[in-house]
Amino acid sequence: MNGILIIDKPQDYTSFDVVAVVRGCVRERKAGHTGTLDPMATGVLPILLGSATKVQSLLPDTDKEYTAAFRLGLTTDTLDITGKVLSECTPHCTAQDIEALLPQFRGDILQKPPMYSAVCKNGVRLYELARKGLETEREARPVHISRLALLDFDTTTQSGSLQVVCSKGTYIRSLCDDIGQLLGCGGVLTALRRVKACGYTLTDAVPLSEIRRLAPEGQQAFLPFLHPVDSVFAVFPPVSVSEKQAQRFRNGAALLLERLKSLSNPAEGQLCRVYAPDGTFLGIGEVDLTAEALRVKKLFDKN
Repeated sequence: MNGILIIDKPQDYTSFDVVAVVRGCVRERKAGHTGTLDPMATGVLPILLGSATKVQSLLPDTDKEYTAAFRLGLTTDTLDITGKVLSECTPHCTAQDIEALLPQFRGDILQKPPMYSAVCKNGVRLYELARKGLETEREARPVHISRLALLDFDTTTQSGSLQVVCSKGTYIRSLCDDIGQLLGCGGVLTALRRVKACGYTLTDAVPLSEIRRLAPEGQQAFLPFLHPVDSVFAVFPPVSVSEKQAQRFRNGAALLLERLKSLSNPAEGQLCRVYAPDGTFLGIGEVDLTAEALRVKKLFDKN
């Protein structure tokens, strides 16, 4: 089975747990995911099946969107509600207090990854050090937050929720912690739901329980939910080629740009979706202006 299943990940499952469940239910040995979600998080998790596992190295750099619940007056070692409590107080913040801080986190910012994360330092995952009670210096990394909005806030419970649209590599736990630190009372993430990733939304997603329910019916039962491999590359422009060009591309040969009428104003390094005359997705091509050619970047349909 080749394609992409968008799973609505349940809470308390790792991304690898979800891959294992889907692999067993759809009976496809080759399976993977496009990006880790913490066990406490729910929402959009694209699962790659069969030939779709080859998209990993070419995933477009698209924004992700989250709804994040938080609570002020608490800090933990994991920066979320699941961790060991480090401090606790009774703050009296208002929605206006929070709104006044949010502009500092919009746009291009530097963010320090949490110790409980999969980031590597000197070949060791940070969470491996954290589980041993160790902490190390982490360099702040550039991320981009294109939208950050306070959706609601309860002054009695000092709890609220945020809408966050951000680049990959952004830690929402760190964002809640940073906001809490600036308010002088601390803050933790209490729930996280990813509503968009890789161009897919919750409307595309299927609950993992439904995947389990359909398992006895065989692979045919999953076809209505299966997204084609090329759907993950929707941001790349499509290029239609002749049958002869399609054969050359399948054989790994470059195509002359001057003969690609459907590709206008090509840019150096630009990635394109290449299609045969019958609409078959052949693979991803990369523009080489020096050679005036579209080279094969990755094939998905071979001879």
